Amino acid sequence: MKISIRARLLATTLVLMGTASPALAQEMATQAAGAQDQAAPAPAMQDGEADQGPDIVVTGSILRQTSTATPSPVTVLSAETLDRRGISTVQDAIQQLTSNNGPALTNSFTANGAFAGGASAVSLRGLSTSSTLVLFDGLRAAYFPLSDDGTRNFVDLNTIPDDIVDRIEVLRDGASSSYGADAIAGVVNVITKRQFKGVSGRAEAGISQDGNAANQRLTLTAGIGDLDDKGFNAYISAFYMRSEALYNRDIPRPYSTDDQRGICNSIACGPNNILNGLDEDGAFGIFNPVVSDFYVTPFDAANANALGRPQLLNPVRGCLNGPGHTLTPAELANSAANPTFACEEDQTYRYGQVTPALERFGGSARFTAKVGDDAEAYILFNFQQSSSAFSALPAVIRANANAGILYPRFSTSAGGAANAPGSGPLTLPVYVCAARVNCNAVNGTLNPNNPFAAQGQVARLSGRLSDTLTQNETRSRVYRVAAGISGTMFGDWDYKVEATAMHNDLRRTTNGYVYIQHLLDVIADGSYNFVNPQLNSKAVRDYLSPENVTDASSDMYQGQVTLGKALFDLPGGPLQLGVGASIRYEAIDAPSANDDYNGPTQRYFTLNAFGTSGHRTVYSAFAELNAPIVEQFEVNLSGRYDKYSSGQSTFSPKVGAKFTPIKQLAIRGTYSRGFRIPSFAEANALPTTGFVPLLPAGLPNSFLQQYGAACTNTNTPACPAYLTAATLGQTVLASPDLKPEKSRSFTAGIVFEPIRNLTFTVDYYNIKKTGAITQASTSEAIAAYYAGLPIPAGFQVIADAPSPAFPNARPRIAFVQSQLVNSDTIRSEGIDFSASGSFDISDRIHFSTSLEASYILDLSTTFADGTTESYEGTLGNFNLTAGSGTPKWRGSWQNTLTVDPFTLSATANYFGGYNLSAEDQNGAGTSGDCGLAPNPRYVPCDVKRYITLDAVGSVKVNDHFTFYVNVLNLFDALPPVDVVTYGATLYNAVQGGNGILGRQFRAGAKFNF
Repeated sequence: MKISIRARLLATTLVLMGTASPALAQEMATQAAGAQDQAAPAPAMQDGEADQGPDIVVTGSILRQTSTATPSPVTVLSAETLDRRGISTVQDAIQQLTSNNGPALTNSFTANGAFAGGASAVSLRGLSTSSTLVLFDGLRAAYFPLSDDGTRNFVDLNTIPDDIVDRIEVLRDGASSSYGADAIAGVVNVITKRQFKGVSGRAEAGISQDGNAANQRLTLTAGIGDLDDKGFNAYISAFYMRSEALYNRDIPRPYSTDDQRGICNSIACGPNNILNGLDEDGAFGIFNPVVSDFYVTPFDAANANALGRPQLLNPVRGCLNGPGHTLTPAELANSAANPTFACEEDQTYRYGQVTPALERFGGSARFTAKVGDDAEAYILFNFQQSSSAFSALPAVIRANANAGILYPRFSTSAGGAANAPGSGPLTLPVYVCAARVNCNAVNGTLNPNNPFAAQGQVARLSGRLSDTLTQNETRSRVYRVAAGISGTMFGDWDYKVEATAMHNDLRRTTNGYVYIQHLLDVIADGSYNFVNPQLNSKAVRDYLSPENVTDASSDMYQGQVTLGKALFDLPGGPLQLGVGASIRYEAIDAPSANDDYNGPTQRYFTLNAFGTSGHRTVYSAFAELNAPIVEQFEVNLSGRYDKYSSGQSTFSPKVGAKFTPIKQLAIRGTYSRGFRIPSFAEANALPTTGFVPLLPAGLPNSFLQQYGAACTNTNTPACPAYLTAATLGQTVLASPDLKPEKSRSFTAGIVFEPIRNLTFTVDYYNIKKTGAITQASTSEAIAAYYAGLPIPAGFQVIADAPSPAFPNARPRIAFVQSQLVNSDTIRSEGIDFSASGSFDISDRIHFSTSLEASYILDLSTTFADGTTESYEGTLGNFNLTAGSGTPKWRGSWQNTLTVDPFTLSATANYFGGYNLSAEDQNGAGTSGDCGLAPNPRYVPCDVKRYITLDAVGSVKVNDHFTFYVNVLNLFDALPPVDVVTYGATLYNAVQGGNGILGRQFRAGAKFNF
């Protein structure tokens, strides 16, 4: 099927170019109005406007040119484009690129305690955040101090100063020959305003139709001088933005609850995943103890034999967060670990958060001046602070700590050789004392928290701290300065000398997470009131869950010089040569926020031990030759050599060509080699643990049926929550001897302009990345464990604590450990379509249309043993994408009608559907088999496509004031239900991250003088 689709699309590419007509503009166009592969000449600068000057240096080239029609496909998004789409930040604009796919990072996903807390990153071509290079004015930016999944370096899109951005150029092609590392899938170049004169600003506020997710935006820019008239320009700019948090309880069902019984089809309805909730028949299954109510189970003094069932520690208080259920004799017979009375808790409704609270503010200042008749110099300063805040569940007390650095993890769930000494089920002793050890009747008192103390029995304790919510805050401060001078010397040599320095200061603050040793302390001395937690003092709570503040930073310093000259004339124009050299220093210092240097209990539950540090210097030399051999045929050659102080070096060549047989048609193509350097985290990081859902549908029945005869991989609702509500920790160990990833890519495309201002483009891309750095596939190790077979060499599988309800069953896996290796070959192949048109209907009426679509033909990984996993159109690569998957189609279509002084724009956003399968979960060849869907299948095997429509209306009152109103998600379309993804509750966080807010309104005013 894959081959036939590819063949049809490639054939269609040629047919479309031969039959293109204005009607096609209604079906294909660029990312937004004004987004196009060729930029129109800029009009003369007026007061309150920015100007970029006459020189054109297109992203991906170091040569000054008179045209942006290069062999490589480049999309340009102007500031006006973003306004017409109702997009308020550059971060949001880049996330909505149709070529952005797969493991992109959004603010909402990364602000929930994930590795790269509070950050945002783009993933062109689905090749991950580390294979897309982000530039500011053609210069590199500092990496975010934390890493995507604890391994991949990236530039945080939130560090972009939105208020001074003139345009965004997106090179949809490999560009290591120009920029070096990371430019495998493409380059996003954010270009700021060259000059500005006058005063302009805006005030904007928005809110959802339900009164949630309020947001505000203020900007102000002022500039004086004119480069042409006065020889200088200076401007300053400042902005402020904030958006309120949104919680699951504030959005409609089913996204607001763990109860999926309302999700039905002709086969079945979903389960009730509310903790200890009743099933569709009103029956109770197996008790889940991780509610916010404390339960205790009596054990003998040796803590070896249970003497009764679990019971509420404080039955007088009852259930805190939901109704309770008195179990019937039949329900009690299901398990000896079932209590006589069970408290329900809908954790998604109570605690789930959809988007974090965000706040950003900053300022910029630029001075630009003519230096003589042939040169221009500038200096630019930027400061920006971004903050995010996210709350989560109440703190856990009975848990497994994440993998440590020096010691085995500590567990209050179970003992065993895999855990640190002293681990074992969390237990309230008979006696408590100030000494905290060897407490007895002589030096201590009966434990007031243990209801069985008078009988000489200990009490095993479970539950969460109802008085302590876990909270995560990040505050990123970015300082950047850039300066340069460019001009002409010796009559015909173009030169440019630039330098930049950027520092990112990141502070992570967490509250509410239990410090393990302090938990053991308060249990031993009785200082924490478990019977009635709300009576604890702030001092006691702070001791049990002390605030954790961790500072991290990153730095980047770069100096670069380029020279260009027209050597001589060819029949098609001047032969241009460009050469350059660059040196840069980059460093990251991100200490662990949860190390175990002082012992396995001197750390927190839940928080990761991730940390890394390192620095390196990169020396580079590069060159480019542009040869218009004849008027109809142009060839471009470029190459770059990079040498790293860490020992790696590589040469990256590229060749491009453009053939214009007639004025209306251009055929273009490129071939290039590229590379990605191992990140600091991949080479130097401390052990890093990420979590993915445990999926019973992929486990053997021989294992599952230990948990009940009805529990099978085709009847997962019959399995206990121990299996259906569990996660698997994947611990990655760094490898200092990793080599750079290498890439080969080529593009081929057609640009067709049948009439002026109507353009169609089709571009095919094919990228192959070899020696991809990856965690060795854990699927064989996991399968071996569940089958009871020996674990393959190179892996360590750590079993979890047994289920209290099934103590004799083989436990689920808690962690799998493995190292990073250069192993895989990754392929990404697809086609980009675009069309754009701009029409003056009369002196007062103008219409423009633009549409862009990207189709993924192949996104796959081939492993060292020759097996290949394909991900396009599925939830794969499941682990890498956080379950957001790889839809084949993504597109947008914008239409703008201006009837002076009114403007109305409408933008349709299309996000393709996908199958509930993933070959990295169920094995090669399982793509499209619905293998991740629950059984019985109460949802379709395919998640539907998702379409939203945004509308923007504005009125230009006069030359100085414009008022506008945005209606985002005009038809209040909520994302399709996805019960498998884990980046959000029942919807895909990448597909529906904006749409989940429902219909939103924004209104604002802009002024300029």
